[in-house]
Amino acid sequence: MPATTLADRAFIAVSGDEAEDFLQGIITTDVPSIGEDETFSGALLAPQGKVMFEFMIARAKDGFVIETDAAGGDALARRLTLYRLRAKVMIARLDASSVTISWDAPPPPGSARDMRFAKAGAPVHRLAGSSVGTDVSAYTALRIMHGITGGAEDGDATDYFPHDLMMDRNGGLNFKKGCYVGQEVVSRMQHRSTARRRVVIATAPSALPAIGTTVTVGGRDIGTLRTVAGSAGLAVVRIDKAGAAIASGTPVMAGDVAVMLALPSWSGLDFPAAAAADDAAS
Repeated sequence: MPATTLADRAFIAVSGDEAEDFLQGIITTDVPSIGEDETFSGALLAPQGKVMFEFMIARAKDGFVIETDAAGGDALARRLTLYRLRAKVMIARLDASSVTISWDAPPPPGSARDMRFAKAGAPVHRLAGSSVGTDVSAYTALRIMHGITGGAEDGDATDYFPHDLMMDRNGGLNFKKGCYVGQEVVSRMQHRSTARRRVVIATAPSALPAIGTTVTVGGRDIGTLRTVAGSAGLAVVRIDKAGAAIASGTPVMAGDVAVMLALPSWSGLDFPAAAAADDAAS
């Protein structure tokens, strides 16, 4: 069974009679729609609509469990507590500090299906607390192949809106639920179709440069590498600028390495300028 363990994780239990309503009113995920044995991407936003905290959220026996990176666990727990006010909920850090991820096999008992990968048709499951070794290269390659980010697995996301991280496509952002923190901004982006930055799969004939390297077209910044594994990685880029470069044959560069960009097939998205060029030629 292909599996790996991610260390440096944090788990926060949100329990009590009003746990579902409490979370539904502050995070991006449609909490009531989270099924048993499922875990969804989610975020707590700043009022301006940008991501403050990124996480996975799963239903538990007496409420919900939120999984995020260890560095942000305490701060997220404090922020949730700040929003609690008089809600009948309890918020507590759990002892688990790792999560085992398995794929291409019957899921381990007690695990939850990662619904980000479900959108891509891949059976990936997460189980808190167990350990099967910490070589994450195969899992990173799987994420890159499918164009999957989220769950605070790619470092600081506070420069991004949920659309930038495909949360409107992977189940982590819902536009039919009621108000939550930052909702007005992301809803306006959705209705005005102003989301331009998106996760893309970046590949090159040689090794990609380090995470954080700027992606450019003609020397102008269009995005940033967020995950790198050899000659493949994930970046968040302006897809209108990338599409124009693709249509005109202008090289897209990550540092001094020429890269090819592709949008995840499950996203249903196209590079705007490239798609327009194809339509004009047909």
